[in-house]
Amino acid sequence: MKHPLARDLAEIFKQTEELWEQLRGQSLFVTGGTGFVGTWLMEALAWADRTLQLDIRVVLLTREPEKFRQKAPSVAENSSFQLLRGDCVDFDFPRGEFAFVVHAATEAPRHPSATYPDASFDLDLRSTRHVLEFAREAGTKRFLFTSSGAVYGQQPRELAGVPEDFEGAPSTMDAKSAYGQAKRASEFLCATYSRQFGFDALIARLFAFAGPHLSLEGYAIGNFLRDVMNGNSIRIESDGSTVRSYLYAGDLAVWLWTIFLRGQSLRPYNVGSTQAVTVRELADKVASLNSGNTKVEILGRPGVPATRYVPETRRAQGELGLGVCVSLEESLERTMEWHRLRTLQPQN
Repeated sequence: MKHPLARDLAEIFKQTEELWEQLRGQSLFVTGGTGFVGTWLMEALAWADRTLQLDIRVVLLTREPEKFRQKAPSVAENSSFQLLRGDCVDFDFPRGEFAFVVHAATEAPRHPSATYPDASFDLDLRSTRHVLEFAREAGTKRFLFTSSGAVYGQQPRELAGVPEDFEGAPSTMDAKSAYGQAKRASEFLCATYSRQFGFDALIARLFAFAGPHLSLEGYAIGNFLRDVMNGNSIRIESDGSTVRSYLYAGDLAVWLWTIFLRGQSLRPYNVGSTQAVTVRELADKVASLNSGNTKVEILGRPGVPATRYVPETRRAQGELGLGVCVSLEESLERTMEWHRLRTLQPQN
């Protein structure tokens, strides 16, 4: 059976082919490989391994190996990949040396509660520290941490794209900033361990994305696609003026593998599209996938502030030659097509 992502993976390989020789015969340890970002990283790596016979060893940490086997069977069935059941906070270190480590795991967002008054902050930080301790013991040479644009705090509306040297930060008085605070503190831990133990720490600050494996729950772009697929109207709670940008998942994989294998240690790189789009404009683009038969409703409820979340990416483009290959319109079409095909296929 043809791989459902064959077109995307062939495009990724074409842009990254020269990178993979660095991994020949090497061992990699990966966390977060079962999430949206990690799944794309692993699919691209497995494709390169099959194509080039890289003789790699990959240990992929996951809480739910069975779920990952259903999600990415071509990766799980690859003999170069081993699924290790466990949690980032306290997993048992696999034996052997691992020259390359990817820490792409992040705790599921949660609101502050009596059980977790700091939301996910402590768990995220403990996870990063535990993975860094593993890297120290495993003789790691290059360590990739997938951080977030949330480390910049609220982006000023007048700033078209936030650069890596922007001095903003999440407010320490904002109880909702746990995610950004944890990513910021985790970057500090990565820098400290890198300098103390002599391995390269590559920092990728991720923004927003679209593509197959994207959840249809929780974020605007997924919600809009779900509404169209279910034949419902697209409803926007705010006035629709919030601004975002979306990089396609295939481009995301190219950017992250390039940053990991060619980037400069302790020099953060923004990862995202610079094509700004309002939530209203995004809704209209998604609605157009249904030949204009989907209605867009702007509720404009008070208390929903308009924000901007768009990166500047001159560092990644200028230093690493990275760019956007799949347009927003094409990425929406591919995401919709993938989800529709999945609904037609029997699920295990």
